[in-house]
Amino acid sequence: MFSFFKKKQPVPETAPPPPAPAATPPAPAPIDVIPAATPAPARRYGSTSTFVAPAAPVQEVIAETAERPVAASESRSSWMERLKAGLSKTSTNLSLLFVGARIDEDLYEELESALLMADAGMDATQFLLDGLRRKVKEDKLLDAAAVKAALKVLMTDMLRPLEKPLELGRHEPLVMMISGVNGAGKTTTIGKLAKHMQKYEQSVLLAAGDTFRAAAREQLMVWGQRNNVTVISQASGDPAAVAFDAVQSGKARGMDVVMVDTAGRLPTQLHLMEELKKIKRVIGKGMDGAPHEVLLVIDGNTGQNALAQVKAFDDALDLTGLVITKLDGTAKGGVLAAIARTRPVPVYFIGIGEKIEDLQPFKADEFVEALLG
Repeated sequence: MFSFFKKKQPVPETAPPPPAPAATPPAPAPIDVIPAATPAPARRYGSTSTFVAPAAPVQEVIAETAERPVAASESRSSWMERLKAGLSKTSTNLSLLFVGARIDEDLYEELESALLMADAGMDATQFLLDGLRRKVKEDKLLDAAAVKAALKVLMTDMLRPLEKPLELGRHEPLVMMISGVNGAGKTTTIGKLAKHMQKYEQSVLLAAGDTFRAAAREQLMVWGQRNNVTVISQASGDPAAVAFDAVQSGKARGMDVVMVDTAGRLPTQLHLMEELKKIKRVIGKGMDGAPHEVLLVIDGNTGQNALAQVKAFDDALDLTGLVITKLDGTAKGGVLAAIARTRPVPVYFIGIGEKIEDLQPFKADEFVEALLG
């Protein structure tokens, strides 16, 4: 799910442990620092051209080698079952078209209607239909199963450019700015991402930059307590100040990742979009080159409106990645095809539920398999 820069060589057991980072004095008022119960130790990764996950201790590898493939297989199987169930409303109209179907103009018309109803958009729909007609003619496909298989290949190739891992360890800290409209699941997604990163030995600092919504600060604090992560917060005021303070604190504490939550807003609220640009500029003053990742969280149920959000936020912030939530139960899962054709911003993660494991990295072949069966 993540890519890593190679970790530095471990300190030999005979050497004394490295000194702990110097304690950072609490941020000045009115910034609040809500500390984790037990601060997570910082893990540093050296700069190298190879992306690898941190190596586990030898004794752990020996003990778990026989069990890991089975556990991984079961985990992916469980994920695919949940993904298929989540996309069932979208997939039903598409997959049933090929049951006992004849390869004629009626099939193409029905497929066009099904793709448009799934919010794939006219551009992506026409691209897939043109490619499918060409494939049927060139390969002389005569049965529905072969046509369906050809459509899977075409759709997978279309979505493949969206498939990209989130790279950890390339900056110290890696600063992530998270944006999205109200109700997209932004703050919950931040909590889930923090938990995932901790599994990869990443120390995480959260910034509660959503100072407009009354419950946002408290919601992020709950996630911080649940994950044992420190939260930089402010009851009200300038969210850019919270973001700047969080970046400075992350640098001083030697954190691996700093995630900055921002207030939800519609792209039509121009004054609030300008404020997002300000937050991004202020983060850059706190650390050269930051933010290194600018993510947009979008609700998969919003269909073509999600595409409009991607365009607006990308124009304002130069997005580096997307997280698409609430795909469970949606009839508009085809919007990823529209994004791929119109504004191919990488999709780092997709979500199909409220549990931590319901947020997984986007894989084009898995998504198409769940969509077309």
